[in-house]
Amino acid sequence: MIVSGFSGNDMYCLNEKGFAPGSVVVGNSVQALGFFGGIASGLRTIAGGEIENLTQLITEGRHAAIERMEKEAKAAGCQGITGVRSELKEVSGYHEFLAIGSGVRTKGYDGDFFTTACSGQDFYCQIDAGYQPKHFVMGNVAYALGVGQSIFAWLTGVAGGEVKQYSDMYNHTRHLALTRLENEAKAVGANSVVDIATYILPFGPGVTEMLMVGTASYHPAFGNPERPVTSELTGEELWNLARLGYAPMRLLLGVSVYSLGLAGGIFAWFQSFSRGELESVTQVIYEARSNCLEHIIGEAKAIGADGVIDIKVFIDEISAGYVEVMAIGTAIKKMPGITTQSPALIPQAIIRDRDTLFRPVTAIV
Repeated sequence: MIVSGFSGNDMYCLNEKGFAPGSVVVGNSVQALGFFGGIASGLRTIAGGEIENLTQLITEGRHAAIERMEKEAKAAGCQGITGVRSELKEVSGYHEFLAIGSGVRTKGYDGDFFTTACSGQDFYCQIDAGYQPKHFVMGNVAYALGVGQSIFAWLTGVAGGEVKQYSDMYNHTRHLALTRLENEAKAVGANSVVDIATYILPFGPGVTEMLMVGTASYHPAFGNPERPVTSELTGEELWNLARLGYAPMRLLLGVSVYSLGLAGGIFAWFQSFSRGELESVTQVIYEARSNCLEHIIGEAKAIGADGVIDIKVFIDEISAGYVEVMAIGTAIKKMPGITTQSPALIPQAIIRDRDTLFRPVTAIV
């Protein structure tokens, strides 16, 4: 009996590449920080920046769960796992790291056991575009703003404009997570990481985890680059790019943290009593967006990209009067040897499944 997380479209796409669904597989690991580790983390939270012992705890927990999931899949006779997710739960004050995915089987497979973050549909697209999955990989950073940095940033932000202390720290954590993801990919012999998803997750009072996950893959056209190709594009987008002869180069990140400023805040407060545009707030947010986009454009030029696509801009208020603007995109370049196996993408790889369970926001009793 098949007990799988695959949809009908996933199953069709897997079958087209010679794979059949196996069972849902799970792995978990419950971790405790420990008394002295908690004290050290508390002191580091006050100082600000990366909290190394928390990063290590989270990394070990996530990897332990994945290893147990892989063991369960191999015991069930699977050759790989797709749709891998790494989750974090809190149970009685402890942290449970959960890994879950759907196993796949195939006859006559002579490749290594693989794990991938992509669905059955994305799996089809990536293989058809020349990407052979190797392993689910991740990169993360647990960090805190810190009391000292907050006071200094507040003094700097009184005048308004960019708060370099925050911008530099946020840019560092985002790129550090990406670098760690790339290093995991290189360790398993991959030359690319596709299907990258980025999460910013709370982890206790004053602590945030920056997490990037993706699928370490091998593409014969990339050779052996110094750093793996990285992309957050969907399977369909990768396939369409390959059909046009383009390949991703690097996932680009730009972050700016801006303060409204004391004068701007008071002026905007008075303005808010009457209807109309708050020009001071409009200008600050506009400058923040422009600044983080300039980071991306500069990095794309530095690596010789033909362009940057799929740019997304996110804005978040990190504290009263301070906004973080983050831009994410993928640099691309036309390359020889980039093509697809099939002349057209099958409809089953494009049609997305619809939700069938809907819950109200508040429970009805």
